[in-house]
Amino acid sequence: MIRVLYCREGEVCQKDLALDEVTAVLQSGQGMIWVDIWGEALDQSEAVLRDIFHFHPLAIDDALNEAHAPKLDDWGDYLYIVLHAIKYTAPDHEPINLPEVDIFVGHNYLVTYHQEEIAPLERVWLVSQTDDRIRRNGISRLLYRVADELMNEHITAVEQIEEELEDIEDEIFNSPDDETLEQLFIQKRRVLQMRRTIGPQRLVFSALSRNHYAVIDPEAQVFFNDIYDHMVRLYDLMDSLRDLSTGSLTTYLSIVNNRMNNVMKTMAVVTALFLPLSFITGFFGMNFFAPSIDTHTWTGWLPFEVAMLAMILIPFVMFWYIRRRNWL
Repeated sequence: MIRVLYCREGEVCQKDLALDEVTAVLQSGQGMIWVDIWGEALDQSEAVLRDIFHFHPLAIDDALNEAHAPKLDDWGDYLYIVLHAIKYTAPDHEPINLPEVDIFVGHNYLVTYHQEEIAPLERVWLVSQTDDRIRRNGISRLLYRVADELMNEHITAVEQIEEELEDIEDEIFNSPDDETLEQLFIQKRRVLQMRRTIGPQRLVFSALSRNHYAVIDPEAQVFFNDIYDHMVRLYDLMDSLRDLSTGSLTTYLSIVNNRMNNVMKTMAVVTALFLPLSFITGFFGMNFFAPSIDTHTWTGWLPFEVAMLAMILIPFVMFWYIRRRNWL
């Protein structure tokens, strides 16, 4: 899908602008235009980026081939920015989905490229059609709104991870099991995954707030500095969550070891109680002495069958009891 949003101050935004009209708008330098490309074939996307906007081949290649870390490249009359959105789901075996969002920023245009639908971009797209403040403040404020929405999703995801780690801590103290350990490792991997993207994105907003670029309004740098402050706090929070997950893992292992020690103590007591009895029955079972009573009734088939049944059932009963006490 390739969609175009063209806005001029005091006029209604146009959403039905054709691609061949985009070139004329870019040359006129009037108003601002936002071209959003997502889920489109690579050859068609490349044609738009190359033939209409004349971006550098290296920048186009970086945009079309994902798996890049967040970064900012200054190409003089435009900026190429790589950010990551986030689609957080409930804990499962899958990693967090961090789709890449490639952004080209010019004097009066914004081009976004992504492979799947991004909810923050959809919200900004709808707001931009009716909010006069965005059109009045120019392309730098539009870039700020897009970046701010993307980063708010990260903040929400981090808050969810924090709540889930607290729930895992409660489970560790109440009833730790293998599923609790699995969920703990999943959250730990997710924290490290987000930390690897939040760190470079923090540097991107630091550059936008402190360096002077031809296409960025100096008055808008304070807004990017606000995002940078949020990213710094978020990065510190990720460090805290990493330490929290590591501490929870240590607590889990300590609790499991303590429970195993209690089990072994109980089993040792039971073994110690039955050891003398086993010795006595084993010793006299060697038949050193002749029986003083008639034992023919104890050597028939019925006692033999009862004894065999008891020897078969007792291990199963003991195994059931041990499992019921969660010793295994």
